[in-house]
Amino acid sequence: MSEPLRLQNSLSRTKDVFKPLNGREVKWYMCGPTVYDVAHMGHARSYMSFDIVRRVMADYFGYNVTYAMNVTDIDDKIIVRARRNFLVEQYCEQNPDAAQLIRDVSESLAPFRTKMEKEADKDKKAMLQRLLDDASAALEALKQANASASVDVANFSDALLKRARDPLGAWLDFNKGATVNDHSIFAKLTQHVERLFHADMQALNILPADFLTRVSEYVPKVVVFIEKIIANGFAYEADGSVYFDVKRFDEDPSHHYAKLVPEAVGDRAALAEGEGELSSTTGKRSERDFALWKSSKPGEPAWDSPWGQGRPGWHIECSVMCSDILGEKVDIHSGGVDLKFPHHDNEIAQSEACFSHDSWIQYFLHAGHLTIEGCKMSKSLKNFITIQEALAKYSSRQLRLAFLTHSWFATLDYSENVMSEAKTLESFFDNFFHYVKDLIQRQSADARWCVAKPTAAEKELHAKFVEKQAAVHDALCDSINTAAAMQNLREMVSLVNVYSQNVKAAVDIQLISKIESYISRILSIFGLPEPKDDVSQEGKAVVYALSDFRDNVRTTARANKLTNLLEACDKLRNEILPELGISLEDRPDGPALVKFVDKEVLLEERRKEQELQEEKQRKKAEAQRKAQEQQAAKDAKKRIPPSELFRSDPKFTQFDEQGVPTHERDEKGEEKPVSGKQRKKLQKMYDAQAAIYKPE
Repeated sequence: MSEPLRLQNSLSRTKDVFKPLNGREVKWYMCGPTVYDVAHMGHARSYMSFDIVRRVMADYFGYNVTYAMNVTDIDDKIIVRARRNFLVEQYCEQNPDAAQLIRDVSESLAPFRTKMEKEADKDKKAMLQRLLDDASAALEALKQANASASVDVANFSDALLKRARDPLGAWLDFNKGATVNDHSIFAKLTQHVERLFHADMQALNILPADFLTRVSEYVPKVVVFIEKIIANGFAYEADGSVYFDVKRFDEDPSHHYAKLVPEAVGDRAALAEGEGELSSTTGKRSERDFALWKSSKPGEPAWDSPWGQGRPGWHIECSVMCSDILGEKVDIHSGGVDLKFPHHDNEIAQSEACFSHDSWIQYFLHAGHLTIEGCKMSKSLKNFITIQEALAKYSSRQLRLAFLTHSWFATLDYSENVMSEAKTLESFFDNFFHYVKDLIQRQSADARWCVAKPTAAEKELHAKFVEKQAAVHDALCDSINTAAAMQNLREMVSLVNVYSQNVKAAVDIQLISKIESYISRILSIFGLPEPKDDVSQEGKAVVYALSDFRDNVRTTARANKLTNLLEACDKLRNEILPELGISLEDRPDGPALVKFVDKEVLLEERRKEQELQEEKQRKKAEAQRKAQEQQAAKDAKKRIPPSELFRSDPKFTQFDEQGVPTHERDEKGEEKPVSGKQRKKLQKMYDAQAAIYKPE
């Protein structure tokens, strides 16, 4: 009997058998981005991981997945960032002179320093200190430049505006933030960042959501949802805001609060972060209560509600949008592990309070943390790598391979080692696909269908292939363990490689092609479709004819030691064909392996190979230089008479008739005889010099 699919469920903290609410239909809600800044690799960790899980559930297990995701475009972080961006831009447009800029930045640094000194989190404190030091250094540089009549201060002013943006923005926001009330100012930021987010997701080959929702478009439905929670007795209004009554909810026999992380209920820092930096505590009955609706102050976007002008709290939006698209009961809810508490626990509580049942979400899936070279990554700490920065260094396929070789719910360390392994794995599979394509291309259609009687080698390969297929299936049933699945795919390729080396030309092309098709299908399900070339069959025939002709020329040239012909063959392989997107890989036995690869990829590989060769030449030249210097030093030493060997050393004061030191000065400068042990050592050095001495 086949193993059932099990998923790592944060609600039970175990791998639970997956049973959708309605047959093969799966309703899935994904926590989307808060669009106040560009997406980073922590976002990629979550969205790509669940893209893989989603693809496997739909394309391997055959579920009919409806995937909904939100965009948070109303949030305290957005309000603060948009206001500060607007105010700093406005300040720069006023073109303040150096004296004014010095006064304003100096004034802004004082409250920023106070904030740094009060910060309890050591990582955030260190980050604030770096920002403070950077701004202070730029401020001092402008002061010195402004004091000199011969120095143009424009560059120094620009540098200060850039490096003091955080403290200056905070200072301007404190003084003028209440005057920023135009909704378009906040929308300008969110719309811009959302466009960048979707571009990043497309670049990572992440499937778009079936439904995409924005909280700014759901405010009326948020109000209705909150009214129902109030009517059910689990929320209260205070000074224009509405708070969820955690105590009342937790005391209800039908519910309990913090199903995901009950041990974090008293975490004041997490609770405060979940409420946002612009939140007020006025009227709250308990610090555990969280805002469903926030009364807006001047400088904050506002919408009409029965409780006055305000805006939705952070947690409420997901409950409203999720239920509007997917209903009162949902199969899967996913997000990053950092959202467990209080965000997802609050979502669960307010949804149960609204719908009057305790099974809103059946499976809560959380992607693991992402670290950078073993260190914590955080946007608030300004310690992060954007997706675009990662894509400038690695391809989206390489990033996906790195994610596939790690559990989606475990911590992943984004490091040089991990990415190096991903690049190696990419080459490993690519070489296999090229080998099989080359094998098929070189065989006629008739030959491919005229398979010889299977030998023990073919029977063994087929049996192991079936075993590996079962292992891949078991791995995917085990909470979609792509790391184990990838290992089994790798082992399949190795089995084919060993088989091919053992049987040489008499390979069973049908069997190899079947294995290749399976591997290609699984990788495609994972979001790694096999790269396709756009070369026609006629074009390939011409390239193969050219490759075979080159093979014959090389064989003749080697036999007759025709260097010019060999160089021409190398030039064709290394310089001419890569410009056409064609790679030839010479093999010790048989014809060259022909690969049709993207031209830019080949040129990049050639550039890196040239850099590698240049580095080798540089190291070789450096080693030769050092060897020459060492030899020159040895030669110079041979010309020193043994009697003069020690006389240039100022610590020795008296010598015997040979020139061996008999007295020296100690650390206090006082003269003393050389010890007997040291005298023996000096004598040996003298004798060694006498042995190599060669007078000019």
